[in-house]
Amino acid sequence: MARFPRFLALVSVFAVLLAGPASGQPPAARSATSSPARWALAIHGGAGVIPRDMPAEQRAAYVDGMKQALAAGREVLASGGTSLDAVERVIVTLEDNPLFNAGKGAVYTHEGTHELDAAIMDGRDRSAGAVTGIETVKNPIELARLVMERSPHVFLGYAGAEAFADQVGVERVPNSYYDTARRYQQLQDALEREKKTGKWSSEFGTVGAAALDTHGNLAAATSTGGLTNKRFGRIGDVPVIGAGTYADNDSCALSGTGKGEEYIKNTVTRTIAALVEYRGMTCDQAAKEVLEHRLKPGDGGVIGVGKDGQIVWEYNTTGMFRGAATSEGRFEIRIWKDE
Repeated sequence: MARFPRFLALVSVFAVLLAGPASGQPPAARSATSSPARWALAIHGGAGVIPRDMPAEQRAAYVDGMKQALAAGREVLASGGTSLDAVERVIVTLEDNPLFNAGKGAVYTHEGTHELDAAIMDGRDRSAGAVTGIETVKNPIELARLVMERSPHVFLGYAGAEAFADQVGVERVPNSYYDTARRYQQLQDALEREKKTGKWSSEFGTVGAAALDTHGNLAAATSTGGLTNKRFGRIGDVPVIGAGTYADNDSCALSGTGKGEEYIKNTVTRTIAALVEYRGMTCDQAAKEVLEHRLKPGDGGVIGVGKDGQIVWEYNTTGMFRGAATSEGRFEIRIWKDE
């Protein structure tokens, strides 16, 4: 019985050790050594032949549009929001800007109409939603997310995607909503070149975003109007998961921009993620590997965010509209490599 009080004393000591610091200690002192939650965001507005002699006012308009999109995504992440909400917010902002080939500024098909594509992916469990051949949805990226969250499917297209849009109630617009004078002139120029050369001439462009949030989750989203002068119901890489869009918490989140057929054949974004996951490369190293050894010069570019918050923006074209923001205070927009 004499040993029983000593046993109780030992139990009390262990209880104190397990409980940690006294509850009366100030919270600030208890958390002084913890690191702040990190977030990172990368965006693009398309890669290709971007002339260095672009008029100053045009360049300023593009930079301002990119800044608005980057700031929109930063606001979500800095307030503790999810990476999914951040990339969707970025894409909606760019879809509403007529300068970019997505949403309002979508290019024309050979028939003089518009067919839009979009995709979004959640790095937590690789859930994804994609749409193609959209003709009446104001923001296709919103529909893509609803495919992911409110249907049992991943990829819907054309009349079926439009019927799903009827069911979920996204904002609708007439196809003429996407019209812009600049894109119409691009179509006329492409048709004229085709008439002279007999070759199908086209131009491409895309917008995309990738993000890491303070909860440690990755997400990616991409949207496009496709190719100028496209025909026969052509589908590019954007809505093809693993080609133009991919996200996995075990590796990185990525959005591509370029020649869609090449991105599909080389499963560009999935290949980059696989090099990270299985060969231990950084996201930047993996992106360089794919662009240098799987794609040809002029094929395009990719932006992304690694699971460690590393920003990726690689391309093999003359330029790429791109931006990055991080919790450490980085906020920048660039177009060419030597800026």
